Amino acid sequence: MRRGLIFLALAWLICGKCFADSPPPLVPLPAEVVPGQGAFPVSSKTVIRVPSNDAEAAQAARYLAEKVARTRGMKLSVVTVDAAALGSSAPARAMPEIAFLREPGMPNEAYRLHVASHGIQIHATSGSGLLYGAVTLWQLLPPGQGATHIPAQTITDKPAYPWRGLMLDSARHFQSPTFIKSMLDWMSWHKLNTFHWHLTDDQGWRIEIRKYPRLTSVGGCRIPATATHVKPPEYCGFYTQSQIRDIVAYAAERHIQVIPEIEMPGHAQAAIAAYPELGSLEGPPPPVSSSWGVHTYLFNIEPKTIDFLHDVLTEVMQLFPSEYLHIGGDEAVKDQWKSSPSVQARAQALGIKDPEALQTWFTQEMGRFLVKHGKRLVGWDEILQPGVPGDAVVMSWRGVTGAHAAAVAGNDTVLSPWPTLYFDNRQSTRSSEPPGRMRVISLEDVYRFEPRDPTLTTEQQKHVLGLQANIWTEHIRTEERVQLMTLPRAAAVAEVGWTAPERKDWNGFLQRLVPMTERYRAMGIPYDDSALTAPPRVTTDARATRALGARRNSRELELCSDGVSLLLEPNAFGTGPRPLFALDIMNPCWIYKDADLSRGARLTAGVGQLPFNFEIGADVQKIRVGDARTAEGELEVRVDGCDGPTVVTQPLSAMPAGKLVNTLRAIALPAREGRHDICLRFARPRLDPMWALDWVEIRP
Repeated sequence: MRRGLIFLALAWLICGKCFADSPPPLVPLPAEVVPGQGAFPVSSKTVIRVPSNDAEAAQAARYLAEKVARTRGMKLSVVTVDAAALGSSAPARAMPEIAFLREPGMPNEAYRLHVASHGIQIHATSGSGLLYGAVTLWQLLPPGQGATHIPAQTITDKPAYPWRGLMLDSARHFQSPTFIKSMLDWMSWHKLNTFHWHLTDDQGWRIEIRKYPRLTSVGGCRIPATATHVKPPEYCGFYTQSQIRDIVAYAAERHIQVIPEIEMPGHAQAAIAAYPELGSLEGPPPPVSSSWGVHTYLFNIEPKTIDFLHDVLTEVMQLFPSEYLHIGGDEAVKDQWKSSPSVQARAQALGIKDPEALQTWFTQEMGRFLVKHGKRLVGWDEILQPGVPGDAVVMSWRGVTGAHAAAVAGNDTVLSPWPTLYFDNRQSTRSSEPPGRMRVISLEDVYRFEPRDPTLTTEQQKHVLGLQANIWTEHIRTEERVQLMTLPRAAAVAEVGWTAPERKDWNGFLQRLVPMTERYRAMGIPYDDSALTAPPRVTTDARATRALGARRNSRELELCSDGVSLLLEPNAFGTGPRPLFALDIMNPCWIYKDADLSRGARLTAGVGQLPFNFEIGADVQKIRVGDARTAEGELEVRVDGCDGPTVVTQPLSAMPAGKLVNTLRAIALPAREGRHDICLRFARPRLDPMWALDWVEIRP
């Protein structure tokens, strides 16, 4: 892979004109590239010149200098000069230079980069255009250290969509301010311009609200779910207002808007745990949730609660200058509203009988408040009901139909559809993939997503602002895993949002992605390289299955079904490694393919336990439990299908204290001619905890 990168760089250096049909190694791909003659030398003698009194140009210049210093080890000087002299056509100075110039009349975020043998000029009207020109110039530098050359060329560029973003869930798992800044930095390398920050949910309230300190002192902490009898330490974390201002300023320097999300009326359990009077039900307050899924706690609709939410939004608006503020609006199960006498009385007084219409009233209340303060409401596609505010932005996550309906209705919309743009889905079937959902959404799947809806008229299409990918972190516990799950799929999001569809090319993108991954490595950013390496073995082939060996971990086994298939790790409170269990929580059942039973065999298994901390509503009734014959349950083994009779049963014992995986004693499988599939499932006395297979070994 590195040899290919070096060849690509040398090819561009040796010949610009002859590679007119081969794009430069840039991500995202620019709108137009015209090769020139010669090359510009870049060395420690190169000077970056910016107009005096142009702070954004100076920021872009310093950004370029810092990236060159980190990836090539060269320190470029940044100097300010008179704008008139900078833009003159005088002969080149003795010192090679890079100049940033303002040019009126160019579209927002657009730039023109002119590379000649005597100098480089970056032209743009906007500050974002100057920065993106700097990013492109940095990407044109070939890999390696020290002085180099950039082939002469002119790049004229602008984005296809104004909204190109990522959403990070900091409510389920908290990331440090340092990590957030790092993420903003590598977003800027890809010309991504929107950071949607999911700050509140049932599992945590992560933003300081000074008027209501219990939101963070109580709502910012939870007791994690565990399958052991040891009480785990509290999981806590929130961002102070000072930290948020610092992060927002850091993003602004990179021309990234930060859009906060404060969930309402649902996903409110952490807030109600802190202030029970906000809830819809009488009785003791709930805890901050340690479960994943769709919860039932909703804010009530009393005037005092509306005032509370207005107070919260007021403090949020003071921290985030973005035009947009996201209020969630998704998965608001109406059971509590329906069963609450006070909510029903209030709804009757408002003349509202339909619970869905009641949520629309709630959305209208928040929308009017935001408009009064110069903001636009953003919500997930559940807000798209009759009466939704006309200036509301609809974020379409349940597929793309919400975006279509919003555009037809005249609402702006952003495409963020599950599953393609949900980055808690793994990127490949490799056993090294981190925990998350078992569904594979590959880099190519993301790249081939097309935001354009051919059924929309030209005017309706203007309402499609762009796209963003969502990084939900229920199962993404660490910052390193956030990066592994996001990169390089974020690069594909960037190109889909920036590059005109007729210029996109999957194979060309892969080739251009190679130097981008070199930058990831140079900057110490972890990423998933599955798309850039040989494809994994296809284990459905019998010979390939046998090559796996006698012992197979749960990721190498086949799940019997695909209800809610996850790759999970048990809670452990030390620093050591944790096993990863692949299972369908609706049907914990596995198939060991192609076992040789001709002389009989012995089966050994390593098993562990996981908490059943999933809010799945009525679907929980579909899970088979209560069929165990012993106190802890049994491992049942069947041959050639999961519906036939059990051929052998292994009783289970309580997990030893401190162990995450327990090896069961070997059990004998009866002889049968040929090779067979072995089905393994657990008979359970109760729903929680869940037994899970870590590995299975079958030997003659």
